[in-house]
Amino acid sequence: MFHHVSIGVADLERARKFYDAALEPLGYTRLSTSDRWLGYGAEDPKLWIKLAERPVVPDMESGLHFCFVAGSEESVRAFHANATANGGTDNGEPGVRPEYASFYYAAFVIDPDGYRLEAFFHRPE
Repeated sequence: MFHHVSIGVADLERARKFYDAALEPLGYTRLSTSDRWLGYGAEDPKLWIKLAERPVVPDMESGLHFCFVAGSEESVRAFHANATANGGTDNGEPGVRPEYASFYYAAFVIDPDGYRLEAFFHRPE
């Protein structure tokens, strides 16, 4: 459905450090770089991080979050560890989420600008 998603951040270098580390275990890398934006993806940039004068104000009650597909439980754990070690905040440790489904293995973090992120792996049943 989506071709790409763009988010605005206050500090591009801080975002670069966070997203380089957090997305690497999921198989996503920085594919585009300038002094105003960063583009991440597996083959083509699908997530654009842009320097913004007025980034969206973090709102934990807004319901907004972005979920990344992970290839394994280990990559979900590494996403969470890398994210929290590089400026992110824990918002749900890695594990099965039976309230969603028995196959739903995920971890949740908040990036340095307040965006809520998730890494999800569909466990074999």
